[in-house]
Amino acid sequence: MRAVVQRVSEASVEVDGEVTGSINKGLLVLLAVHEDDTPDQLKWVADKVAKLRIFQDDDDKMNLSVSDVGGGILVVSQFTLYGSVRKGTRPSFIESAQPEKAESMYEEFVDYLKSSYDIPVETGKFAAMMDVNLVNDGPVTLIVEK
Repeated sequence: MRAVVQRVSEASVEVDGEVTGSINKGLLVLLAVHEDDTPDQLKWVADKVAKLRIFQDDDDKMNLSVSDVGGGILVVSQFTLYGSVRKGTRPSFIESAQPEKAESMYEEFVDYLKSSYDIPVETGKFAAMMDVNLVNDGPVTLIVEK
């Protein structure tokens, strides 16, 4: 599982002109499921994302988590994170999970965050063409992978 995590001052996702999820201060998580991912990996990545201390404290050090600052998490599925361009210039997505598994694990990731943490969690729409809008705060962008 691979997650690109961006610290944002705001983020939203639209499908066909309709907002499906939005947050103010928090984390935008672009999430990709690998064909070999397991529930244990999913929980590890979700826990890591929820506990990342990447928000500034009073001493201007990255020392606070999203829950510490009262932020939210916007999770957007993005299978292209496993796109490979090792050969040629057209990406290969053979490492990405098949849609059935990917959707199930995406939903499980969101449900796990919602049930395990007191953090508002919003989403995009799986397999939809989405417009993602964000204001990257910092910018701070990390890759979390297990």
